[in-house]
Amino acid sequence: MHGWPGSVFEFLDIIPRLTDPARFGGDPADAFTVVAPSLPGYGLSFRPGQPRFSIEAVADCLAHLMTGVLGYPRFGAQGGDWGGFTASRLGVAHPEKLLGIHLNLLSLKPDQPPPANPTPEEARYAEDVAIWLKEETGYQWIQGTRPQTLAFGLSDSPAGLAAWIVEKFRAWSDCDGDVEAAHPRDRLLANIALYWFTGCIGASFWPYYARAHGSWPIPEGRTVDVPMGYAAFPKEIRRPPRSIAEQTYTDIRRWTPMAKGGHFAAMEQPEALAGEIAAFFRSLREATP
Repeated sequence: MHGWPGSVFEFLDIIPRLTDPARFGGDPADAFTVVAPSLPGYGLSFRPGQPRFSIEAVADCLAHLMTGVLGYPRFGAQGGDWGGFTASRLGVAHPEKLLGIHLNLLSLKPDQPPPANPTPEEARYAEDVAIWLKEETGYQWIQGTRPQTLAFGLSDSPAGLAAWIVEKFRAWSDCDGDVEAAHPRDRLLANIALYWFTGCIGASFWPYYARAHGSWPIPEGRTVDVPMGYAAFPKEIRRPPRSIAEQTYTDIRRWTPMAKGGHFAAMEQPEALAGEIAAFFRSLREATP
């Protein structure tokens, strides 16, 4: 599952690596049936006038899609950005339907207080989060408080829409400030086009509005108890240590520091991410009688 300002276009390189690993030198037994939906309100899952979706509603919708519509009694979920939040929410709200979840962004509150006696790693994380909250959250505030005002401007200007989206690909990717080093221009334009031609930018803001005016997708006092794997990409927007993550995710089975890559991992490092997904779910398959 993708997030904002991404789309299903992120997965064009990773899907064949998951569905046909033998083609890339992998084990045929690791092949997946992949369902990669546009999140409700995004791209191909948007039409004018439809209801807006919070992350809680997205998770409920996709749980119904997988079990009630497609007929899978259980499934695995993977995601980054809002897709990671959705996978985590599925783990809380629909654990009986899940084999496990794999994430490249964790659903941790950025303002949760640090431990009383933090380790050096925990202290660094607290410093990184403080910088993130000060310097990198302007988009969240406007998308979470005045989404319609922004949506009119971006729906009227393709250049404005491109600037709003590409800035995030530049800031959040492992590219040292050269966005086209990580994402060729045609790929950036293809992702922007899914927002432009469907007119979905306003609806894509709605999870931010719902979060700003509601509760965190993982309710206070609850934890994610399904098996979880995590790929820790070095240029991800927030990189918590495992000790912090374990306060929310109680069954971490795999935690892998990755050599290169950022927020849009499926586009930036499809081979590495596909390998991690396969390794995590392989361990669950081997453990199942």
